[in-house]
Amino acid sequence: MNTSATPAWPLPTLTLREGALWLEETSLEDIAQRFGTPTYVYSRAALESAFAAWKQALAGRRALVCYAVKANSNLGILSVFARLGAGFDIVSGGELARVLAAGGRADKVVFSGVGKTRAEMRQALEAGIRCFNIESAAELERLNALAGELGKQAPIALRVNPDVDPKTHPYISTGLKGNKFGVAFADALALYRQASRLPHLRISGVACHIGSQLLDPAPMAEAAEKLRDLVEQLAAEGIALEHIDLGGGLGIRYRDETPPSATDYLAPLLEVFAGRNEELCFEPGRSLVGNAGLLLTRIEYLKPGETKNFAIVDAAMNDLARPALYDAWHEVVEVRPCAASAAQYDVVGPICESGDFLARGRMLDVAEGDLLAILSAGAYGMTMSSNYNTRPRAAEILVEGSRALVVRERETVAELFSGERVAN
Repeated sequence: MNTSATPAWPLPTLTLREGALWLEETSLEDIAQRFGTPTYVYSRAALESAFAAWKQALAGRRALVCYAVKANSNLGILSVFARLGAGFDIVSGGELARVLAAGGRADKVVFSGVGKTRAEMRQALEAGIRCFNIESAAELERLNALAGELGKQAPIALRVNPDVDPKTHPYISTGLKGNKFGVAFADALALYRQASRLPHLRISGVACHIGSQLLDPAPMAEAAEKLRDLVEQLAAEGIALEHIDLGGGLGIRYRDETPPSATDYLAPLLEVFAGRNEELCFEPGRSLVGNAGLLLTRIEYLKPGETKNFAIVDAAMNDLARPALYDAWHEVVEVRPCAASAAQYDVVGPICESGDFLARGRMLDVAEGDLLAILSAGAYGMTMSSNYNTRPRAAEILVEGSRALVVRERETVAELFSGERVAN
């Protein structure tokens, strides 16, 4: 099978063969015929390859890779990473329940987030998670009280805000003074002293996360140096740490970006902590799943206009919110390209919003009924989807070679209002 003409798409297991797109050894046309559209499709081989790149980059160093569940929380995805030995970074009790249902180990779970409820803290304490990443003084006090009620000691790390500009989109920047996340770097030492006096807390580590879709390791290396200085200050006060959590954030290629490899991204961070004994923890999400998945959609109508043409598809902003939310770019590819009479289209959905678009100004050679693949959709796709306009959410398929496994059934309209009641 000759795939020499296959373009260098960001999804490494996507190929062009027999005039159409295949993911691993499975035809996307066959997936659409069997399961309908819109449908998210993921490649297990791409997931495993991305995780292996992180493990290889950390070879010889005591480290734990905790997959950021928020990027894609499907049980099928989580189970792949659990089998590979991953830890998990969660931000809710629901995500903890998903991790455990997928076979993940509670003692490899770190719990981040600024708004942990009492119920979520209790759930995590009873499960025996690895660490709580604390983001405020009030959270310290709440967790200490709850741990005391349960007769437990809660393992904690302070998520420290290093005030480093990650040079990314402001919506996904998390380490500046004006962000809601973390505790101010200037306050960290005093808060660690406070934590050391609370009887039901056990100081385990320190954490930071400066943002997402990072394309340059330099800002994270700057944050790491600040974190190392804090670790040394704590040691001088007799507060020894077991681990240092450096967050995630490594970016991927959506369009023409040139993100560093996991090895190149981690090298300056590992150098900052060379010779130290603390375990290093990382929380990658997008870099593990973003380019392991695509959104498969079918064109319902082609609508020519005076100033632009529209390709109206059956996927919409409720299925993939990133373009409407961030004006994010996702490459759009014809599943069976013809390269004969391409025209420029805005790819839009049927939702009753002018902001309902998936791509703008794309050259496509298509007809009504044709399939499109929206690439780089494995991260922050299904997890950010909604039922706006009473639209059932998409199915999710995990491809393993020539097998296509349903890892989420398509929702039905009846399921959407099954918990509602008519007001009589």
